[in-house]
This record gives sequence, C-alpha cells and structure tokens, in this order.
Amino acid sequence: MEVVGAPIRVQSIAEKDLKVEVPPQYIQPPENRPSQPSNGNAADHKIPMINLGGDRDLNLLCKEIGSACTEWGAFHVINHGVSTTLLDQIRKFGSSFFQDYPMTEKLRYACDSNSPASEGYGSRMLVASDDAVLDWRDYFDHHTFPLSRRHPSRWPHFPPNYREVIEEYSDNMKVLALKLLGLISTSLGLSSSFIEESMGEVYQNITVSYYPSCPQPELTLGLQSHSDMGFITLLIQENVAGLQVSKNDDWVTVDPVSHAIFVILGDQTEIITNGVYKSAVHRAITNGEKARLSVATFHDPAKTVSVSPAPGLNPPPRYHEVVYGDYVQSWYSKGPNGKRNIDALLI
Repeated sequence: MEVVGAPIRVQSIAEKDLKVEVPPQYIQPPENRPSQPSNGNAADHKIPMINLGGDRDLNLLCKEIGSACTEWGAFHVINHGVSTTLLDQIRKFGSSFFQDYPMTEKLRYACDSNSPASEGYGSRMLVASDDAVLDWRDYFDHHTFPLSRRHPSRWPHFPPNYREVIEEYSDNMKVLALKLLGLISTSLGLSSSFIEESMGEVYQNITVSYYPSCPQPELTLGLQSHSDMGFITLLIQENVAGLQVSKNDDWVTVDPVSHAIFVILGDQTEIITNGVYKSAVHRAITNGEKARLSVATFHDPAKTVSVSPAPGLNPPPRYHEVVYGDYVQSWYSKGPNGKRNIDALLI
C-alpha cells in the first residue's frame, strides 16, 4: 500500500544524484539479497519453451505443459495468438508513460494510499507494513475484468491511444489465459473446462512495472520473492533481464525472449491440482546500468469463490479449502515471502 501523505516514487529517488548508495529503506537483509544465478547450461535450468501454434498433437502438447508445470510452475509460450504488434505497443506505451512524462502528470493517476493493490500509479503494492523493506519498483495497475471494473478514464491519457491498447491487450490476455487453463486441466485428465469453471468469473489486473536503474543492485530487489496468489499470470519483458524463478534452491534468470509470453502458475492452481503442479516462486533483481520494464497480467477468481483440490486428483487432499478473499487478506497482512502463504494451507 502507499505511504500516507505525499507520494514517493522510486523513479524520483533514482533520478537524484545517487551515485554511491540507496536509501536504507530499500536495502534488503543479507539473506534476501540477490546472488549470482546459476543458470549455466545445465538441462535442469533451461526454462521450457512451448509452441502453441500449428496443428500440434494435443496429447504431446499437454505432456509438455504437464512437465513444465510439474518441474517449474512456469514456461514460455510462442505462437500464442497475440499479435507481435500489440506486444510491442504495450511495452512502448508503458515505457513512454514512465520515461517521457513529468512526475506531476503521472501523479494525477496515483493509487489510493489507504488501500492495498488499488488501481493506479504507485510503488508499494506488496508492502505489508510501514517498516517493511521496500521494492525498487514503480508500477501502474489497471483493473480490466470483469468489465464492471474496467474504467479507462482512470488510466493515463498519455501517450495517445494508451487506453485503447490496454483494452485490446486485456482482451487478448484473457483469451490466452483461458486457453492455457484448458490445456492445464486436460493435461491432468480433467475436463478442459474444469479449472475455468472452478474459477468462475475472471478477475484480471494488468500491472506495468518500471524498475529504475539502481546504484547498488547487490543490496536491493525490484520485487521480493513470492508466488502469485491467483490462478495464472502472463508476463512480457523488454530486453533487459531481471525476472528470476526459483528452481531447486537456485535463482534462474528468465532471459527475455522476443515476442514470447512467460506463463507463471499461481497458488490457486497449485491448490486445485492438489500440488501436482506448483506455483512458481519468483522475484525481480535490479540493474546498475539500465531501467527495466515488465507487463504482468493476473487472472484470479472472485473473492467469494472457494478453491479446493480437484476431487480424486492425487489423493488424499493436501490443502485445506480456502475462500479466495480470505487468502488475499492473509497474503497482504503477512506480506509476500516465498510460499509461506500457501504452505499455511497444507494439511
């Protein structure tokens, strides 16, 4: 949630003459600081790339998806049906909002400082308390589905056509998310509509994150370690790496792949698959030379929806049933820290 009072943005701090050190509230404790990822060339550190195009054999495609969901909880998709022009547009427009316009204009769209994850321009979305260590990140969060939550007048009016691009991107991401959830269901031997029907009406947010260059990247994080609370997240990056996923206690950097979309399973997918598929723990590191941009699209259920393991899948049930709104409240109260929120539901 936002600081009460005058808003402070990381970009404003970064643009000051900070050549030696960052403010202390952004310095992570030693155990959380980034270390060298061990990507190497090892086969078990190669993030899966799945081709959704062409006349692919469904059984083979589902086998690939099942393997990626079991081993990683995340994977790239290509030939996904979203136009490269649209992907390029939203990255360009997101960068332009943060880099080309004065702070006074951007602050016209500031978040509600008293509400976590409120729509708008902010910098403290994942902060559980006022004394928590802060992420080196600014963002703009858009509420896009259901349509009753979609109010383009609350989004920037600059650059031109920004609102139209967000709407088109939102529609495309929802179609792709539901397609992927159908394939994930099928890969488990469930009906293709099982997860979608269990989720109910889709609640979608699009978060454009901007990570300014940082004078001490070895001490900071752009986004602290966590797993996403919903069902599925679709993410694109610019050409500056920074996203990392956890694999066998190593942090593996997700190198940007031109026009691929990175798929991240959320905690509700882990619950409904009874732990057969895992939500992906991930974080963002900072860069001492360059700013970085990402666009993450989250797909969640309504807060009144109850989520529990699919009947008969990998018995016995490993997770307690949870009302999604209660899970969200707990997540924001405790703050993100790896998978501690979903682990609290283990039977």
